[in-house]
Amino acid sequence: MGASLWLALAVAGCARGGADAGAGASADASADADADASAGANAGACPADMVYVATSYCPSIARRCVDVERDERNNIDICHAYAPSQRCRVPERPIAFCIDRYEYPDRAGAHPASMVSWYEAEATCETRGKRLCWASEWTAACEGPDHTPFPYGFVRDHDRCNVDNFYIDPDRSYGGRGPLLMYSRDAGVREAELARLDQSVPSGSSGSCRSGFGVYDMTGNVDEWVTSDRPPREQSKWSGLKGGGWGHVRSQCRAVTASHDPSFSYYFVGFRCCSDAAGAAPWSPAAGTMPAPHVEPHDYAPEEASFDGAAGPSKKKFSRTGHKE
Repeated sequence: MGASLWLALAVAGCARGGADAGAGASADASADADADASAGANAGACPADMVYVATSYCPSIARRCVDVERDERNNIDICHAYAPSQRCRVPERPIAFCIDRYEYPDRAGAHPASMVSWYEAEATCETRGKRLCWASEWTAACEGPDHTPFPYGFVRDHDRCNVDNFYIDPDRSYGGRGPLLMYSRDAGVREAELARLDQSVPSGSSGSCRSGFGVYDMTGNVDEWVTSDRPPREQSKWSGLKGGGWGHVRSQCRAVTASHDPSFSYYFVGFRCCSDAAGAAPWSPAAGTMPAPHVEPHDYAPEEASFDGAAGPSKKKFSRTGHKE
């Protein structure tokens, strides 16, 4: 596969330029201004703990990847840099909604929830009068008003978000022959294993990992459940996972994992919530989308995990070539 690769992705945005990801302080200042503008436009359209997003969305875009890595472990291509131009292949659609500023429990400095299925994540959002985000809503919030492939620009930067950590392999009981310890019914065994594997950071602590709308940790940290608004593929049915965890995966705004069914739970799988914005038309899914089932409200993440004893992010990261950096 060549270094220059055209990727046709399901993406928001149309033909427009963009700045490189390494804009540093000026990019952060721009993000602050965009976030302030969004907050001002909110004017009661969203609850105080949520961000108002109103933008255009393009369901299909062509982007040119200029630096691609083949990751054999996960059987995926990881794009490290896109050309700062993109072409919307279909008419844009207006989109407006509310989204949690941070990963659940949506509080700065909190430990992001994990080990929840789609059903549990949706039920937990329902207890707050919210719901899981449509995949297109999640993407629009991540790409920001400039519709960039990463929340901060066109070039992947693992110093801006909690990504590219080296894997810690889960342990099994019975000398490696039994079930994974993270699923143990013994709370002490389970919690000790989850702490050993945990490479997340407190919500919002990566200040530069923020989209132009002021939404934090959308790529990396924990993978996030969404409700698919496109016809089902692979095992996902009406669900999907967006953003990637803290490991070496795609970690782009547009990427979605569709290889897990809605009952799947894992040590780096979490979520954030969305809701309809007051006065805005609710988002409608594409034709052929599999309807998600109704779930009764129930809080499946009532107790916040502690960072005490957690492994934390790697001191070294995967580099472009897969070696320690």
